[in-house]
Amino acid sequence: MKHSSSLAMLTGRISIALVFVIFGLNKLADYSAVTGWMDATGVPGVLLPLVIIFEFFGGIAIIVGWRTRYISLALAGFCILSAGIFHSNFAQQAELANFMKNIAIAGGFLFLFANGPGELSLDSGRAD
Repeated sequence: MKHSSSLAMLTGRISIALVFVIFGLNKLADYSAVTGWMDATGVPGVLLPLVIIFEFFGGIAIIVGWRTRYISLALAGFCILSAGIFHSNFAQQAELANFMKNIAIAGGFLFLFANGPGELSLDSGRAD
């Protein structure tokens, strides 16, 4: 049972973090459109490089299980903040769905914060 639990933790970390790695890279590919969208919502587009770095490297850190508790907490906050800023037009069904998706992902990161990354991680055996 312990082996399957470790594999489940690893699979869960990969699943939740891969979104950030891919979306960080996608923002690079469509940089000007994303900065325009950010500016239109009142968030300065000049912050986009920080967002890309945070999403990409934060996602990689979660996948490998490095500083998992701290980065999970930061990504949970990022998800909640993003939901409130970018997906709060509940009159549109797609925006409500994106809002709830961000909140659900934040919940997953809070589980990682509370329980740690599991044995198959760089953090395994480290005292936080």
